[in-house]
Amino acid sequence: MAEATRNSQAWTEPSPSSVGLVAVIVAATGVEPRILTVQAAGQSEGRGAGLPAGPLVQEHATLEKGLRAWVERQTQLRLGHVEQLYTFGDRDRSAGTEARVHSLSVAYLALARELRPAGLAEAGWRNWYAYLPYEDFRRGRPVALDAIEPKLLAWAASAGDAKLRRRREDRLGLTFGIGGSAWNEERVLERYELLFEAGLIPEAQGNAGAAHPGDPTGMPMAFDHRRVLATAIGRLRGKIKYRPVVFELLPPTFTLLQLQKTVEALSGTLLHKQNFRRLVAQQGLVEETEDLTTGAAGRPARLVRFRREVLMERPAPGLRLIPGAISRVRP
Repeated sequence: MAEATRNSQAWTEPSPSSVGLVAVIVAATGVEPRILTVQAAGQSEGRGAGLPAGPLVQEHATLEKGLRAWVERQTQLRLGHVEQLYTFGDRDRSAGTEARVHSLSVAYLALARELRPAGLAEAGWRNWYAYLPYEDFRRGRPVALDAIEPKLLAWAASAGDAKLRRRREDRLGLTFGIGGSAWNEERVLERYELLFEAGLIPEAQGNAGAAHPGDPTGMPMAFDHRRVLATAIGRLRGKIKYRPVVFELLPPTFTLLQLQKTVEALSGTLLHKQNFRRLVAQQGLVEETEDLTTGAAGRPARLVRFRREVLMERPAPGLRLIPGAISRVRP
């Protein structure tokens, strides 16, 4: 009886855990989507870049208010749109924790205009396609896929039975478009997790994994932060289709070309210019100003601004993407 009691107590006793925040802070500078990265403590060479993260401080009424205050205090950045992504809680996922500790991180997506961050050690803005290069179709099919796809097909073929092999092949079609299926730009997390399961990225080897020059899967990140990043990119790509969050990344006035290039950068797709402008006009998302661009080569362009009234006019104002040149086949 005593042994049974001890076993029961061992089974029901909760394991220790720690709770923190991790932020995917996105900006769009020029024609590139950028994220704020920091040097992560306790990581090996080639795995030191991470996302801003820190302990949960219970001095604010909500997690979002706490995140905004924490980011502004650490970086002096004022955030625009903020939303919670997911709670990540795999065991031993962070450095500096005791064995068998579940380190819970509440992840957030936050949009900002790029400024030089202050406070965080070795913080800087990086192009998010440095970490996921196969997600960028703006110049046609990414070269990275030429190296990735044969390895994925070999992984599918290595399945022990026909049923599992078929299931893997179906997943390759849904995520990477292999076998003639369409590429869905929102399936960023599914693609990352499939690469992880196939053992094709450094994070799949745990702390022993390190970056290799020219790795087609991109640069690794500290802990599970590349998974968090993939979650954020997929969420944002879906969000811009039904909410005008892209305007949080633009200056108060901008050109229609700037708007198109920003949407293309976030979605990783090349858009049809006239169709895009027609869509923007039909949605009533912008209004013209009296100002023109100055100091740029070529013909001056009219500056426009976001019409905030659209938020009251329709429940889901956004930019339904109309791809102009997306193909899995390299020209």
